[in-house]
Amino acid sequence: MALSYIDTHSHLYADEFAEDIDNVLDTCKAKGVDTVLLPAIDKSSFASMSQLVKNHPDHVVPMMGLHPCSVKPETYQDELKFVQDELFGKNYIAVGEIGMDLYWDKSTQEIQEEAFVKQCEWALELDLPIAIHSRDATNEVIRLIQDLNNPNLTGVFHCFGDEISEAREIIDLGFKLGIGGVLTFKNSGLDKVISEVELDHLILETDSPYLAPTPYRGKRNESSYIPLIAEKLADVKRVPVAEVAEITTRNAKELFRI
Repeated sequence: MALSYIDTHSHLYADEFAEDIDNVLDTCKAKGVDTVLLPAIDKSSFASMSQLVKNHPDHVVPMMGLHPCSVKPETYQDELKFVQDELFGKNYIAVGEIGMDLYWDKSTQEIQEEAFVKQCEWALELDLPIAIHSRDATNEVIRLIQDLNNPNLTGVFHCFGDEISEAREIIDLGFKLGIGGVLTFKNSGLDKVISEVELDHLILETDSPYLAPTPYRGKRNESSYIPLIAEKLADVKRVPVAEVAEITTRNAKELFRI
């Protein structure tokens, strides 16, 4: 029986796919990646995301949120208003991609926190999961979720790459770990962490066009590479790849209600 996957985080509406997106999606289907979830970034990429959803409604599904790297002092209030209008005016499967990024800019930490908490509150109002970007900020994001103190808030820490202590805190909060191409990198150390985490807490993602798995590292990532990540995860967990496909797909369907 053919294996079925969900790519839970992919920017297929990015400029990198402008010339061949139809072929990219055809390859996805051929590889068993039946559904691709699209995290939003900000208003500047909204039109391309919406067009992709319009052209391929049976294959790609959008989220709505403001990426922390797009939280700028002069524009973030306007950007948040746009997100709010979209979330409360249309049907989205999640609030994302939201979170914090202290790798690129620590000066905006305060307003990043403000934007994250506000979008979490909207997720709770709408009973939607959240897709979290946390770069050099996982402990800060965990603290903010703990401060919200609402067990109904759930979602995924996308592109998880931290230590087992953070993994356990995230799982204790009721969140999933998004596992992508970094798992295949030779010296990432993520395999040692994930070996201690049950499959029930994991979902698969690519973060295309970024972070392509081995042997495509450094090249454009594609959602059709999900099976490569699944194969590595199966190797790490010492289980058949069919088991990885079944459990991670089920986890994604349950989390995003698709």
